[in-house]
Amino acid sequence: MKYIKQSVLLLASTIVLMSFSDHDKDKRVKKDQSEIKTLTKKHWSNGAQLVISVSMQFETGGQPEGAESPFSGTSLPKGQPDLPAESWYRYGGNEGIYRMLDLWKKYDIKVTSHVVGTAAEKYPEVAKAIANGGHEIAAHGFTWDNQWNKNYADELNFVKQGVDVVEKITGQKAVGYNCNWLRRSPNTLKVLQDLGFLYHIDDLSHDEPFITKVKGKNFVVIPYTLRNNDIVNIEGKHWSPDQFLNQLKFEFDRLYEEGASKRRMMSISFHDRIGGTPAMVHAMEEFIKYTKEKRGVVFMRKDDIAKMVMNDPDTPIDNNEEKFNK
Repeated sequence: MKYIKQSVLLLASTIVLMSFSDHDKDKRVKKDQSEIKTLTKKHWSNGAQLVISVSMQFETGGQPEGAESPFSGTSLPKGQPDLPAESWYRYGGNEGIYRMLDLWKKYDIKVTSHVVGTAAEKYPEVAKAIANGGHEIAAHGFTWDNQWNKNYADELNFVKQGVDVVEKITGQKAVGYNCNWLRRSPNTLKVLQDLGFLYHIDDLSHDEPFITKVKGKNFVVIPYTLRNNDIVNIEGKHWSPDQFLNQLKFEFDRLYEEGASKRRMMSISFHDRIGGTPAMVHAMEEFIKYTKEKRGVVFMRKDDIAKMVMNDPDTPIDNNEEKFNK
């Protein structure tokens, strides 16, 4: 009888323990499901955790006399051709763009190329190669010239000239714009809207695309970068390619982590004669491999980003420049 009672007590204890165990298991499952739901909430409509967009500036042949170069510190007298500096620019059309195109093709990445009109005129085969690779042809002015000092009519004509000449060569009409050194005028966004543009990049204020109102209508801003920019860091600060790679990795790690709880975009800027050098392309390839270790990383053209966020209710609106855009 004693043993029967002990057996009954043991069985009852086991049932109670199993009940607690099942209860704890249910709590753990619900907690895990909640965490998974939080981690997998998508802030981009395509399901990305981080969108990366590369700008590949094509400027070779569009530069003015005396344009900045590795030799700018000892500029020659006006009217005297700086032949080594001109050869440095030609590198972009001869080597740089093609080397970058090979890299994008290898990893099936599509980029946005802001093309100066006169660069396309002087190197039509390069402009066509960019377009034929499935990359976005965006506008970068007719020549490498300022816009901040132009009146509305002159600025509109300047932008339209660049768009028309590049469209004639490549078959693509630009819907995105980048001013020379980002220095736009108070009229630039109104000019772009009147010419049918969808977005511009001359803004550094966010780490995600946003909407601004231009004459009461939505206009997309795809923020540019100085932090991940070869002309700023490689030429301007004389970084080595491995320093640039480290910068990209640090930026990527932080934005990817933030991308779990908010919409994040990473912008990278390469210029034909700088980003297209062997060491810089090698650094970029190492970065691409690094990004592939994470899920939910998507490389996108800027026009595709703009179309995706234009009517998305989650896209923030920033009218900080409203007084210029009425």
